[in-house]
Amino acid sequence: MLNDSKYKQIPADGIAGLKQNFSKDALSGFLVFLLALPLSLGIAKASDFPAIFGLVTAIIGGVVVSFFAGSRLTIKGPAAGLIVIASGAVATFGGGEIGWHLALGAIVVAGIIQILFGVFKLGSLADFFPGAAVHGMLAAIGIIIMSKQIHTLLGIDPKLLKGKEPLELLAMIPSSIMHENAHIAEIGIACLIILIAMSFVKHQKIKKIPAPLIVLAVAIPLGLVLHIKTEGEVAAFALVKIGSIFDSFKGGVINADFSGLSSNIGVFIEYVILFALIGSLESLLTAKAIDHLDPYKRKSDFNKDLIAVGIGNSLAGLLGGLPMISEVARSSANVTNGAKTRWANFFHGIFLLVAVLIAVPFIEMIPSAALAAMLIFVGFKLAHPKEFKHMLHVGPDQLIIFVITIIMTLATDLLIGVGSGIALEFMLNLLSGAKLNNFFKSRSFVEEKGSNQLIVRVQGDALFSNFLGLKKKIYALPKGKNVVIDLSACKVVDHTTLHSLHDFQHDYEMEGGTAIILELNNHKPKGKANTSTKVLTTA
Repeated sequence: MLNDSKYKQIPADGIAGLKQNFSKDALSGFLVFLLALPLSLGIAKASDFPAIFGLVTAIIGGVVVSFFAGSRLTIKGPAAGLIVIASGAVATFGGGEIGWHLALGAIVVAGIIQILFGVFKLGSLADFFPGAAVHGMLAAIGIIIMSKQIHTLLGIDPKLLKGKEPLELLAMIPSSIMHENAHIAEIGIACLIILIAMSFVKHQKIKKIPAPLIVLAVAIPLGLVLHIKTEGEVAAFALVKIGSIFDSFKGGVINADFSGLSSNIGVFIEYVILFALIGSLESLLTAKAIDHLDPYKRKSDFNKDLIAVGIGNSLAGLLGGLPMISEVARSSANVTNGAKTRWANFFHGIFLLVAVLIAVPFIEMIPSAALAAMLIFVGFKLAHPKEFKHMLHVGPDQLIIFVITIIMTLATDLLIGVGSGIALEFMLNLLSGAKLNNFFKSRSFVEEKGSNQLIVRVQGDALFSNFLGLKKKIYALPKGKNVVIDLSACKVVDHTTLHSLHDFQHDYEMEGGTAIILELNNHKPKGKANTSTKVLTTA
């Protein structure tokens, strides 16, 4: 086992953890709250939900879901990655308040399905999707977010954007630049410059200041100086409008409408699948990533975490909120801020609740362009040029899957886009020599060598589509052994499998054993990365 004391002194959970780490978790919760407040509002507006219900989701994600979560340091709340699905659901169900109510019904049912995912132990769902298709999906989401928010940043009336597809919105950018509202655009561009500049800051103390807090500190005074609140018709969309939380529930606590099940069942099922699958996938990927950042190297219970997210989504959907996931930017900030336990997520929810109860007049001073700038920055990070460069490094085959997933998502929708990426990965594996009868069946066995060494021999093909079988076998190995994974007999070993095996290697060694993936000397790599797809060239 590791000797470093920090791995032994794992923070207590429950009430003991609250007493032990109150100050650190409360401080991190407050700093994450500063990040979550504007982003939750912006995500709600971009999703065509009432802005206040972005905060409702984040409050539920913190105050309620933290007690059920299977991960200690993730922050639950609305996410930019689901904007496209949420806004699409509202529009497809008729738009406006009617579309919102019907979309909520799909969110509730999707939440119930996520609970079932966890109950039936489908927490390994993320391992089935090829990495390039997942990254392509996220990059496409980033482009779609930017395609809409650029117009908001420039002060274009949201009414002109309704019903426009991503490619149409991209084509509209030159026209929006020509017809910008100067004052709103000045605020938006200033906010975007701040976010970009902060991303280059190296000073540790300055980096700890949440960039959105600096944006608000600049945007609110600018909005007052430029009088955007009083600019005629522009006043209707220039500033955030959320109203009273109590007024939002005057018509009743339950806002979800399930009539889409009978009136438009095909569309209802489509969005249930999208909310459940994409939301679960993003949550699981975030939880895996944050486990690697956790200084105590604690492992999340992914099935329990899916149940928690499902509970949160069912409750948020009933009340009127956006779908939630384990959100990567806020979760990363939580770790960086020194959070120790799940109480940091709880505190972030409490601070949001207090803000909704007493700080609405301040919140309604935030220019919409400032929120648009934050979302554009988030979208750019999802579709960063580095992602394209990384995929090329992994291999031209992965770059093709990545790009095709993006194009198909932009041209059609997320489900077809991701499906296209998966189908292309199947086809490329087949062209590389993989056998059809190996696509969903892992052929492996464990050989004991002496008292302390285990050799996992894999035959046939090692592919993303059959990795779950291999994963079940290697994660069941006894701890503290010397494990050797031998893939030399495989015809094709794809990128997703190699990436997942490197994750296993990291996890196993953190628990006191050693794991080696044998060099594939007789295989030709398709790229320059150590996880590039490899194809057997000689017997």
